[in-house]
Amino acid sequence: MKAIRFVGVGKPAEVVDLPKPTPGPGEVLIKIGGAGVCHSDLHVMDEELGLKGPFTLGHENAGWIAGLGDGITGWKEGDPVAVYGPWGCGRCHTCQTSAENYCENHASLPTMGGGLGSDGGMAEFMLVPSSRLLVPLGKLDPAIAAPLSDAALTPYHAIKQALPILTPDTHVVVIGIGGLGHMAVQILQALSSATIIAGDIDDGKLEHARELGVKHTVNTRNGEEAAEAIRKLTGARGAVLALDFVGAQPTVDLCTKIVGRHSRITVIGLGGGTLHYAANNPPYGTSVMVPYWGSRTELMEVIALASSGRIHPLVEKFPLEKAPEVYQRLRDGKIKGRAVLIP
Repeated sequence: MKAIRFVGVGKPAEVVDLPKPTPGPGEVLIKIGGAGVCHSDLHVMDEELGLKGPFTLGHENAGWIAGLGDGITGWKEGDPVAVYGPWGCGRCHTCQTSAENYCENHASLPTMGGGLGSDGGMAEFMLVPSSRLLVPLGKLDPAIAAPLSDAALTPYHAIKQALPILTPDTHVVVIGIGGLGHMAVQILQALSSATIIAGDIDDGKLEHARELGVKHTVNTRNGEEAAEAIRKLTGARGAVLALDFVGAQPTVDLCTKIVGRHSRITVIGLGGGTLHYAANNPPYGTSVMVPYWGSRTELMEVIALASSGRIHPLVEKFPLEKAPEVYQRLRDGKIKGRAVLIP
């Protein structure tokens, strides 16, 4: 079968031929219908996540069950499924609550998940080590649904934690209207009545935010001007939530300038920025969250939102063999929404 492999730090992903996997006891074989292309893959190839190869890339995956190992019950071949991305130990307290993204034993595990240490879904078939990592897709197209497992789940988890402060008289700022940011905008619209402000350095992505129904957009290329424009919209209260899907130093700094007291800064992007603390900067009462993915039950909730038509991933589809070219387009900021590879 064809597969897209991480072969070494500083090297581009390669298209290779591998044997089709066979599921052992407790394992499930998935015929991939779509695999999302994420910025985290670039961090893997640039060694910023410290993972060792080789392994097949792709941690946003959906498809159909193609084979069941001994001991699997409750599933059958042909069932459409999404693969839950962060693989924990399955035994600790947080894993037992379905929050394997915060597994207590993560430091001792050999892998972060499929496509992040273990073979992922950028292939014709993917081997999943346990059926607990599968979530039913219902009638959703796996090629469209694949990004739900990260690009939607990660912002959903972050937003869900902040819902108590997102009242109708508040403002939330979404910085970075890319693969995760364009989903965050839709999730906010579905779950809260707060006023959304979208920020990005790309006017095309700001236009996309307006197409999604966001009334207030700000180009953030000049941080001081962006902060002033946002403060004019939020007034003295400031933003109660800043969602940073970039995580670079300029965007982290911008977050500290636009939130008010008793607010929240949530940094999701892996851009390498550092949040600096001083008295009343960020303002008093501000909490900082660095979320990682979401729980399995939250993935079920995300899939329910998509099934009801309240969120719609914007997907650009590419053949599996185009992965190296797609990664370059991702580096160049030329992907609108989420790129998905189709075997």
